[in-house]
Amino acid sequence: MFTLDQIKAAHSKVKSGADFPNYIQDLIKLGVTFYETYVLDGHTDYLGTDDYIIASAPKYTQLIIAEKSDEEQFRLDLKAHQQGKTDYATFCNDCAKSGVEKWTVRMDKMTCTYYDKAGNELLEEVIPQ
Repeated sequence: MFTLDQIKAAHSKVKSGADFPNYIQDLIKLGVTFYETYVLDGHTDYLGTDDYIIASAPKYTQLIIAEKSDEEQFRLDLKAHQQGKTDYATFCNDCAKSGVEKWTVRMDKMTCTYYDKAGNELLEEVIPQ
């Protein structure tokens, strides 16, 4: 199965949201089937086959997630990130301000779904292949 070091190596190639589709392809090659990233501290739970799961350590000091989500602002921030206009840290801060608690990625459906603190789906996107 995959290791956190392998995932870190794949993630080290990501400079902006524009690199996200290639990152997902690298994770698929490693055997990752699903992952969930928490905006609060940046930690991620990675899942593979046969109930395999590993979790990364927190990546930064805890952020305050807005109680009320601002879907319109989040979409603008996401678009800027996907165009390579912001780095990962900025994107995470933008997510927190817009009330995004986490996002999940399903490799079988090639989707990335963003959720607010109440568990409501804010946006589901198909990941370009």
